[in-house]
Amino acid sequence: MSSKPPHLLLVEALFYEHIAADLRRGAERAVAEAGVTCEIISVPGSFEIPPAIAMAAKAGAGYDGYVALGCVIRGETTHYDHICAESARAIQELGSRDGLAVGFGILTCENEAQALERASPATDQGGRDQGGRAVRACLALVELKRRFREGRR
Repeated sequence: MSSKPPHLLLVEALFYEHIAADLRRGAERAVAEAGVTCEIISVPGSFEIPPAIAMAAKAGAGYDGYVALGCVIRGETTHYDHICAESARAIQELGSRDGLAVGFGILTCENEAQALERASPATDQGGRDQGGRAVRACLALVELKRRFREGRR
């Protein structure tokens, strides 16, 4: 990576606080392992993550990348489908339209057990550490963006 370590904004949705805590632990561990820095902000739910990232980017807050951390669990109505689709679409637009480096760590699960497994940073116990994966994906995009800016291929 470039000489200055990346500075990330982690945006966590607190709708399922216990799941958000695991996503955050995994993300913070990945940040530490990569030797980068981050700030963390919280929003009520996954639907609010893309606007929060857009606000930070438009304000020129100085972040090299953004990490979306949240969880949506299917319920009895179509609310799940709308939140999943629109959150993913909005985050994709932040990357493709606005050129932001965004790691996608919003879990879309059928039930709480699936969410807990995917959020858990304890990979030695079957956890999938999606928070850590989202940070690593974001950092890969930050590096790619820097390469293009510097004219490297």
